Amino acid sequence: MRTGLCTDERFRAHRAPREHPESPERLAAIDAALAAAGLPARCVTVPARPATRAELELAHAPAYLDALERTVGHGGSGWLDPDTFFSDGSWTAALLAAGASVDLALAVAGGTLDNGAAFVRPPGHHATRDRAMGFCLINNVAVAAAKLRTLGKRVAIFDWDVHHGNGTEAIFDEEPDVLYCSTHEWPQYPGTGLADYTGTGRGTGFTVNVPLPRGTRPDAYLAAYRARIQPAIKEFAPDVILVSAGFDAHVDDPLGGLKLTDDTYETLTRDMLALCPRVAVVLEGGYDLDALASSSVRVVQTLLGER
Repeated sequence: MRTGLCTDERFRAHRAPREHPESPERLAAIDAALAAAGLPARCVTVPARPATRAELELAHAPAYLDALERTVGHGGSGWLDPDTFFSDGSWTAALLAAGASVDLALAVAGGTLDNGAAFVRPPGHHATRDRAMGFCLINNVAVAAAKLRTLGKRVAIFDWDVHHGNGTEAIFDEEPDVLYCSTHEWPQYPGTGLADYTGTGRGTGFTVNVPLPRGTRPDAYLAAYRARIQPAIKEFAPDVILVSAGFDAHVDDPLGGLKLTDDTYETLTRDMLALCPRVAVVLEGGYDLDALASSSVRVVQTLLGER
């Protein structure tokens, strides 16, 4: 397997003004675990480059990007909302995260790579077309999916973060050629993702939400996933699957209440590859450093065909 891997120390320059769960140490833990497992040498390096303005506008409103760059792009630190911070390095990190996600998706869709993973930050799936929220500035997966759509690709997005990806859902709400699927704890931030919501207009039927109660364990989680999400992706027959890979549904995570394990993430990754061999995984949440690192290693090993 030709598996792409993107990591970059510049993602760590995004730092909160005070202690915060979405910290640079998350990527340091992942990088150390990947290196200890010898995985970078077995993967194809995907360099991080800044997303272009034209790419960002595929998923975000120009006025929002202007305002974000004015606030975040000229140094300093502060808060965009009570959860979402910025610092001197945030604008560069956000552009690099979006650009890396686009390039990984393009390489996988075009066959240069079979699959791959981008361990980026800041995360993206809560960022809407015109709002930063939930630790997210730019919606990395949405920008990548929108770029693939310009090439005529059918894109399925599977979001296994413990929180519903309200931003991604909203951006593709009326898009019939992007299938958005999410498993998430309910009730939880941001309060969206009800099971009966399926999209609007031409996009009706192309959103699949599977809200799960706190305490859901792997067997029940996988049963719910296989009942609704697996058949939806199979029927949609995507050219590419993009995974919004938050690892905060792990049993050890401090912000989530689901009980998934490293084995669960391996199973989900293997299932994605069986549904469509073109899979690009992009990091979202995950705040217990050990669980985040071990789950990330397991996903990359599965992409490589080593599990």
